[in-house]
Amino acid sequence: MSISPSPDARAPQRQRGHLRVAAILEAGAAAFREKGYDAVTMTEIAARSGTTFGSLYRFFPSKEALANALLARYAQSALDRLAELADGAPTMTSAALAEALVEFMMNLQSERSFAMALMEAGARAGDKREAFRAAFRARMGVIVRRASPNCSQAKARAMTLVVLHTLKGLVAATSEKPSDARLLRAEFQNLLCLYLGSRAADRS
Repeated sequence: MSISPSPDARAPQRQRGHLRVAAILEAGAAAFREKGYDAVTMTEIAARSGTTFGSLYRFFPSKEALANALLARYAQSALDRLAELADGAPTMTSAALAEALVEFMMNLQSERSFAMALMEAGARAGDKREAFRAAFRARMGVIVRRASPNCSQAKARAMTLVVLHTLKGLVAATSEKPSDARLLRAEFQNLLCLYLGSRAADRS
């Protein structure tokens, strides 16, 4: 499942256009992170990206269209990484999978606050937000089923929720105690490893 940007955004047709859009997206992301959605203007984004107003508005006719494109890029990147983990899950040890999931979640968290800020400030995309959540859970479910192929479907669904909530707990814990982040990350990783390992041969 792909997460599409706003239909207002125009897709580039040539390599030069792809490069220009990439520059605009990077400039927009940097500006939104530094100043917040409301404080950034399209004039500033054009200047940062070295883009003429004509090119900027041809690809992104509004600031909201640009924000939605950034949200779509964030969502698709996360889903693509989960798909990669699902491909490797059947041959990964519980320890390796736990480490990969923890690393994925921590990397995702560094961008999540930025994405949420865009959603709440200017890019009113509640339907896309729910679509992302559903796709995220579905991909995580694939990982769990491939890592524990002997489990029943009901057990796999329950395991998926446990894994998701464990990863959310990791994010919450490390956010509250940044001084203990490394230790907390290791403990959550061990917890996840033990859980996945204990369920790998479960046929219930």
